[in-house]
Amino acid sequence: MEYESMTVAQLKELLREANLPVSGNKSALIERLSQNSAPVESPEEDFIEDEDFEETFDDEDDFFDEDDWDDVHTARQKPVLDEETKANLAIRTSQMKKQPKFRRQEWYRYQRLSKSGWRKPKGMQSKQRLNMKYRTPMARVGYGKISAVRGLHSSGFEDVLVNQPSDLDGLDPERQAVRVGASVGNRKRAKIHDRADDLGLRVLNRRKITRKGDIQ
Repeated sequence: MEYESMTVAQLKELLREANLPVSGNKSALIERLSQNSAPVESPEEDFIEDEDFEETFDDEDDFFDEDDWDDVHTARQKPVLDEETKANLAIRTSQMKKQPKFRRQEWYRYQRLSKSGWRKPKGMQSKQRLNMKYRTPMARVGYGKISAVRGLHSSGFEDVLVNQPSDLDGLDPERQAVRVGASVGNRKRAKIHDRADDLGLRVLNRRKITRKGDIQ
């Protein structure tokens, strides 16, 4: 079975089915699967060996082109969470649904204010600061979410900001995910993507980079 062509998420799924550890980078996952004595059947091989499939697609033109495989959806990597953390994330999701949308003062009067974020109202005669009727609510301490999962991404990963490939060393792919800094260029961003794939880390703000020239 060709493990090199599989993604880290697919390799970890095979390891979980074989009751093997899922920690480590991609090369460690491949080595662990190769050393496993119990052979794991590949769903792709069973799919290709189906007689009906071969009869339906006799011509190569009827099947996918090689370029189409890039558009096939790949499941995103999920964190390894305990039951308590999953329950806390569900509580935070329900709290987020009940939270009102905080609007900036006079957001309905000026278009530029309607597109901006929240700002604390100021001024002695501010209607919003004085909590007068029909004014939108202000952000207060009482709207805070459950503190047990504060700082976690919606997927459950711990969000870690990185600006260079060396920042990825020592991160746990089962609990932590990567967010590339906004000021990082495409050349360094491509290196971070490649390094994260080798270590089995998920990039939360991954973008499609056209690799041409010296960005390979």
